[in-house]
Amino acid sequence: MRLFYQFIFAITTLILSAQVSYADRLKDLTSIAGVRSNQLVGYGIVVGLAGSGDGNSGLTLQSMQSMVSRFGLVTETSGLDGKNTAAVMVTAELPPFIKPGQTLDVTVSTLGKAKSLRGGTLLMTPLLGADGETYAVAQGNMVVGGLGVTGADGSSVIVNIPTVGRVPRGASVERMVESPFLESDNIILNLHQGDFSTALIVTEAINDIFGPDVAVPLDSTSVKVRSPKDLSQKVAFVSLLENIEVEPASPKARVIVNARTGTIVIGGNVRVTPAAVTHGSLTVRINESQTVTPTGNTTVNENQVVSTPGDAVTTPESAIGIDQENARAFIFDPGTELSTIVESINAVGSSAADLVAILEALREAGSLRAELIII
Repeated sequence: MRLFYQFIFAITTLILSAQVSYADRLKDLTSIAGVRSNQLVGYGIVVGLAGSGDGNSGLTLQSMQSMVSRFGLVTETSGLDGKNTAAVMVTAELPPFIKPGQTLDVTVSTLGKAKSLRGGTLLMTPLLGADGETYAVAQGNMVVGGLGVTGADGSSVIVNIPTVGRVPRGASVERMVESPFLESDNIILNLHQGDFSTALIVTEAINDIFGPDVAVPLDSTSVKVRSPKDLSQKVAFVSLLENIEVEPASPKARVIVNARTGTIVIGGNVRVTPAAVTHGSLTVRINESQTVTPTGNTTVNENQVVSTPGDAVTTPESAIGIDQENARAFIFDPGTELSTIVESINAVGSSAADLVAILEALREAGSLRAELIII
């Protein structure tokens, strides 16, 4: 059986070398069902901070009291000072097939009022999975890329983010997550971007190398592949499988518009049917001002003139101006690419907002042969 897989590997190498250079490997287009990472999270405290901790926060003081009580010490929260301690959340990602005893990098983020984690040490923190079980335990010295300094007058300088740090290889794995990959007789390949044409291309590429009916498409996203039952053979089989190169089908014609930033991404194969577009802009300016006129009473006596000031009179004045640009007209021939449309619109100095308005109008008119997605 080992000679058989060596033969298959040699044949696969020859086939892959003959394929075009712009083809993609299956490992870049798909993921294997059941082979995924898991998120871990835990609550802990960081000690050893140089006065940049949470202070007398109730949560931090309670955590400190609980920590010291594990060592047989009895104290009240009133006798503790949390200026060198911070309550933190610890997160990590548990890769697939990782074994007990291996280590993980963890990210530590402040939960309270701490200004910086620089110089701190994370105390032993259990990391829990979604099922509430402990899968790793984290502890170690913090590595913080940010810096925060506060002066006596209240002025401060902050560089990057000092309230988030990492502990490299700071978590030790205690439990392995079981994967259906080890028990199933079939391998399910899930496409990152679901497409019926690409699923069929992947199926045909696998069957061309390993034989007919080895791969069967299930839907636009999944392809089922029959695999060996022996684990060692299954690993060799997946190694060959994920290095098969295929040329994916052309993606669906899409136009992605971010209306908030004016960003527009145009995919391939976008076309428009014959259309005439007229677009102009109207600008209204309103300037408000006030005119203050002083008032008063003047009394003339025998030998003198007496002036008594009165209340000032305020008169509002408004100036309204309207600027209207000449409407620009565009006529597009059948089959015009959208890139040509964008170049035409940009050539006359239209803004991104104008382009978004024109694309929406083309879609409503049914002339845009693409899916318009506004995010």
